[in-house]
Amino acid sequence: MQLQDSGVQYSRWDDSSRDEVSAAAVSSTEEASSWERFSRKLCSGKLGIAMKVLGGMAVFWAVFILGYVTGYFVHKCK
Repeated sequence: MQLQDSGVQYSRWDDSSRDEVSAAAVSSTEEASSWERFSRKLCSGKLGIAMKVLGGMAVFWAVFILGYVTGYFVHKCK
């Protein structure tokens, strides 16, 4: 796993009495791969909220159906 360079550097170990903070603006499309842009679009904003709600509902129903089927076979009369 690689660390992402944010372009912000903080220098406190300078001999001067003030702390220094320097920030470099980096274009996000320049560094971001197509997968990162795709995931950023699907996981943020209103679309991201809708995707998370739909994903949560899908997981809920999958677990519900799995539990129902399991309970049916466990408690089935012989």
